[in-house]
Amino acid sequence: MSAMELWFTEKQTDNLRMSYRLGSTLITERTEYQELAVVDTLQYGRMLILDDFVMTTEKDEFVYHEMISHVPLFTHPNPKEVLVVGGGDGGVIREVLKHSSVERAVLAEIDPKVIQRSREWLPSISKALDDERCELMVGDGIAHVKEHKKAYDIIISDSTDPIGPAVGLFEEDFYLSCWEALKDDGIFVAQTESPFLHGDLIRQTFQRISSVFPITRLYLATIPTYPGSLWSFTIGSKVHDPLGDTRLPMAIPIETKYYSPAIHQAAFTLPPFVERLIRK
Repeated sequence: MSAMELWFTEKQTDNLRMSYRLGSTLITERTEYQELAVVDTLQYGRMLILDDFVMTTEKDEFVYHEMISHVPLFTHPNPKEVLVVGGGDGGVIREVLKHSSVERAVLAEIDPKVIQRSREWLPSISKALDDERCELMVGDGIAHVKEHKKAYDIIISDSTDPIGPAVGLFEEDFYLSCWEALKDDGIFVAQTESPFLHGDLIRQTFQRISSVFPITRLYLATIPTYPGSLWSFTIGSKVHDPLGDTRLPMAIPIETKYYSPAIHQAAFTLPPFVERLIRK
């Protein structure tokens, strides 16, 4: 008789599920805000799960964290003050703090357990949370944005799917608050789901961000553990165009696994079916 196999199955849509074989379950708990689990998968290493949705894995996390961070940070000529809304696992903070110009990176995470468990079980992702330039703000990121006017060069919305505590991060009021919280040449970026599975959300979000920011662009990356694998990000900028910026160096002074100047440019080349989602 073979050993019993343990699997975690994520319901990605009503018609699509993805299963991962587990080596072990490291922790499961109910926090004040959500169900949290960290499991060890045989294919993707350790995995953070919130409310039965995959948030990040050791094997492919670098794609998401590099692309949501370095595209805006290399677009801005001198980013010093950065806000990350959500992202308690610390992966975005890790990438942001690779930039020597950054003097302060504020992490606004509503659930302290996400920070705590990521520190315990995902050290390769969370290791920069102890950097002296990182400021942890446990609380409502939406409220934090509203309370800080012209405070940041970059705001990164590292949200979960638009359910539960993250719903407000996809509303036009939040984008307006981000505009006000950014300096005169500030840049905003958000993860905006998969064009294969969430076309309506991408269309709606792009319209909302473009109604606030004069320069709004969509870009793509491939993330195997996210629904549909092809993932989108929407960037809103007051002044600097992430596609037309000539300051992008031929070689970048930081270590990356996915992001590069060539990838930066290529990510904005959209297949026609994605272009149609954002066409006015």
